[in-house]
Formats: sequence, C-alpha cells, structure tokens
Amino acid sequence: MTTISDDIYLERRDPAKNMARFYMLSIEPTLFGDVRLRRHWGRIGTRGQVKLHDFAKREEAAALLARLLRAKRRRGYGEA
Repeated sequence: MTTISDDIYLERRDPAKNMARFYMLSIEPTLFGDVRLRRHWGRIGTRGQVKLHDFAKREEAAALLARLLRAKRRRGYGEA
C-alpha cells in the first residue's frame, strides 16, 4: 500500500471552458483526540467552500481521502 500525504492540493484548469478550480484535502487532529478530514474546494482566487468529516481513527479518514483523491483525478484534477 502506498502512503498518501496528509495535505493534498489539486487544480483543474481549462481555458476553453473558463474553468480554474482547486480542491484541497487534509487530515488534521482535533482537540479531543479524534481525526478530521477537511475538504476545501472552489474557483481559484475565491474563498471556496469547506466540508469537515470527523473520525475516531486515522485509518478511516485516510480511506475517505484516498477515495476522494481517486475520484478527483478521474475528473481531471492534478497536482499543482
């Protein structure tokens, strides 16, 4: 199994469609000893939106991160 970084930044740009988007994933500890997966996305240059997922175990957060990362790469997002 490969190791995935806790902080990932992806971009998708298509000038023909006037598309410039970003997508960030990060795994962070919470104050109560749990783990949080933070998803942050939007148009480049804007504040975007944030969604948080809390987990009891880091492995659960890493599994969701890997699944979301595969889906975004299939849609054309790449490392910036």
